This record gives sequence, C-alpha cells and structure tokens, in this order.
Amino acid sequence: MIGEIIGLIVVGLIVGALGRLINPGRDPMGLLATLVIGVASMLIVGLIVESTLWSFILGVVVAVVLVSVYARVVGPRRTTAVDRI
Repeated sequence: MIGEIIGLIVVGLIVGALGRLINPGRDPMGLLATLVIGVASMLIVGLIVESTLWSFILGVVVAVVLVSVYARVVGPRRTTAVDRI
C-alpha cells in the first residue's frame, strides 16, 4: 500500500507537468502548485481506479481540469492605478 502511494506521487509529478503543458494560455501558478495538483490528481484517480494506462490518462485529464480551475480562481494579478497608490 505504501509503495503504491509513493508510485502515485512520483507519477503525479509527471502528470502535473503534463497537465500544465496541455492547458492553453498563461498559468499563474508556480512549480510547487503544479506538482501538488499532479500528485493530488494521481492520488484521487489512483485510489479510485486500478493502476493501468487508463488511470494515467485519466490522471492527466484530472490534472488539466484542476490546472484550469486553479488558473480561474487565482487568475492573473492585475494592478490598477488605485492599487499602486
């Protein structure tokens, strides 16, 4: 069980990077957030679906969705004239 979780974490690092690359446009997130999203998506998928090629593909899809949600929630930080005063 522990070995499976460690494997999901390692694959999650790759999945997070793929999820960020597949997501179009600028991403306001850093490397740490990308890795956390990848690990979270693989842990979610890995605990629900048996480890196969489909779980990897589904993990990438979940990572793309999570990256998109994160980008919408955080969004680009725009400053206005009022913010600069």
